Amino acid sequence: MPGSPAAGGSVTRNSLRQQIADALRDEVLTGRLQAGRHFTVKEIAELYGVSATPVREALVDLAAQGLLDIEHHRGFQVRRFSHKDFREMVDARTLVLEGAFGRMTDAGSMGEIPAAAIASVRRRAEAAARAALSGELHILIGYDLRFWREIAALGGNPHICEFLDRIRVQTWVYAVPLLRAQPCLAGLCWAEHLSLVDAVADGDTAAAQRIVYAYNDHYLALMDKLAGARPGPES
Repeated sequence: MPGSPAAGGSVTRNSLRQQIADALRDEVLTGRLQAGRHFTVKEIAELYGVSATPVREALVDLAAQGLLDIEHHRGFQVRRFSHKDFREMVDARTLVLEGAFGRMTDAGSMGEIPAAAIASVRRRAEAAARAALSGELHILIGYDLRFWREIAALGGNPHICEFLDRIRVQTWVYAVPLLRAQPCLAGLCWAEHLSLVDAVADGDTAAAQRIVYAYNDHYLALMDKLAGARPGPES
């Protein structure tokens, strides 16, 4: 894990709490802090050279996001997601999106989307697609999450955005170890981000829905294949 996130200047307790949470979240997302890993507040505080209070608050925040499990009197553990969890999370995401797309269809369009918002999400799409095609997993994860956050934000409901982002992070946490076990990732992950931007920019709700479902289907099939190839039981 990296050194202290507080290095380089003084910070408030709240900002330090966020820096620690962000650093640990990145470690979990990239698989450097692996599922099942146990640790204590004291261990993390000593690692980062900070007091226990912001560390404890950061760990509780990550537990609330579903990335850590709190172990009574023992500390924390990086949550293990099963293949069944992965499929159920994708199903939950799909159900929410069906409702959102249904509302857009009833309204007759996606509504007016500012050009600046389209330009911003297009930049995320281009970066995510490049990373997917070249197999740069760490870069892909960062841009893919930003891309979907911005796409979801276009709908204007922050609660839906928060839910979808949380589920998407958790599905990446499950997928990363399986993907890292592959000899080559170039072209393996979904890279049609720009197609979705074009559909959104054109106000084509039906096309956008098809592309989003294709994204979900791609990862369901890919994880089914990779999990099936992994030795040992997977529930």
